[in-house]
Amino acid sequence: MDFPYDGKWHKWAPYGFDKDGRQRITEYYPNALESTYKGASGYIYFAEEIVDSHFPLQIPDAVACNKPVKVSGTEFIPDAYEAILQAERENLITITRYCELSDKSRNWLKETIKREYETASDCPDYRFFLRGVFPDIFDNIAIYTE
Repeated sequence: MDFPYDGKWHKWAPYGFDKDGRQRITEYYPNALESTYKGASGYIYFAEEIVDSHFPLQIPDAVACNKPVKVSGTEFIPDAYEAILQAERENLITITRYCELSDKSRNWLKETIKREYETASDCPDYRFFLRGVFPDIFDNIAIYTE
């Protein structure tokens, strides 16, 4: 997909946490993990001291800080997709693939995506993304086409 856009970009990340604090990633469309993360590289930053701003992140073992933080180390991740699969093999995270979603989950997803689209009238990039990865949801709905 190619979308020329100069505005603010929005991130969409379908993850949560199990009761034991383990991260859970759910694919909301076929091959979402691979198409999103394969070949993507990046760094994990480590800090020994962080002043917690008490902003509620709702992410286990994470804090938000509103002051500069001294980085004490980094880890380069050459391929995020491979790192995610390795974490799954080591039972550090749980992945639910799209093909494993129940009919109930797929119906919830369809209704959620429609609502997301309706409320994103000021976010053309997000609407473009939703139409691109969920074409079957929008194919027969004239109100969602522009």
